[in-house]
Amino acid sequence: MVETRINISELKSEDSSLIKELAEFLKEKTKAEVETTTDAIIVKSEDKNISKKYLRVLLRKFLHKNELREYFRIIGEEETLKVKEKKISEEE
Repeated sequence: MVETRINISELKSEDSSLIKELAEFLKEKTKAEVETTTDAIIVKSEDKNISKKYLRVLLRKFLHKNELREYFRIIGEEETLKVKEKKISEEE
């Protein structure tokens, strides 16, 4: 079984229902088993390997759909993907 972790520790501060929506969105698009923990979403697939690149595209689509693309970005790490808040400089 192939397992990919998505770190959502910075995203969960937004809204708890958003995490449920993200899990459902990933389950629908990948047709894989999606498990939610306190600060991560784990995508497990048995028969096919879901690439990190494809998961990154799906995460970007989800952020765009929920109008959060300006505030968050997706970073690929060794074994995981991370949803990271963008640092927005305030201009006066």
